[in-house]
Amino acid sequence: MSAVVAQNQVAPASNFVGTLIDILDRVDYRRVAPEQQFDPVYKLRYEAYRREEFVPFSPGGMVRDEFDDLPNSYCYGVYIDGQLVSSLRLHHLTREHKMSPSYSVFPDILDPILEAGHTIIDPGRFTADLEASLAYPALPFLTLRIAVMATWHFRVKYCLSTVRPEHVAFYRRAFHSTQMGAGRHYHGLAFPMEMWACDCPVVYPKLIRRYPFFNSVEDERQALFAPPHSTQIWVHPSVRETQTEDA
Repeated sequence: MSAVVAQNQVAPASNFVGTLIDILDRVDYRRVAPEQQFDPVYKLRYEAYRREEFVPFSPGGMVRDEFDDLPNSYCYGVYIDGQLVSSLRLHHLTREHKMSPSYSVFPDILDPILEAGHTIIDPGRFTADLEASLAYPALPFLTLRIAVMATWHFRVKYCLSTVRPEHVAFYRRAFHSTQMGAGRHYHGLAFPMEMWACDCPVVYPKLIRRYPFFNSVEDERQALFAPPHSTQIWVHPSVRETQTEDA
């Protein structure tokens, strides 16, 4: 569910963290209103998937599917200096709202977890502008920060990573994910997708200590994940504020 080739190496902490926080000063997150069916993020998806030949040519140049219309769906564009550089969609899975891309492929694994009362974040549609991915090798971290914030906002048990086998190393090293489901074919893709999961209550405190740029304040999380609004919502990262609070 990712068209971005995630880094296989996690950079040394000190320089890496400082660089990411500096870049976040130039970042804005934009929450996509559900009714905006021609939003630029859908064009970004199409361009990213066409590069990897995941989708056929389409005159409309957009990729949008039935999962975008679910009531538990959240979609975001990531901007650096006002330019759209990446996007991410996530679903918040509960006993009442189970459906998501990962659930559609691994219902036998996820259903018992949800029926037991646990909740899950299922990120997907992780796509990036080609030039931006070359200019900002750490773009996966900037984008996945949204998913990390969602795990804390919703206090979920698991955050999923349903990815191609060659991308697994990144999620194991960065998020201490463990395999939850072996490779299965996802909605017509020619390659298998494996489902991995991060145990959020266990991993989150360690993750914030190692990567403080994932930290956030309540106001930022509320703006990103509060009930949907009919207008676009722009949110600036709150990492600097968390540093002030910790000082």
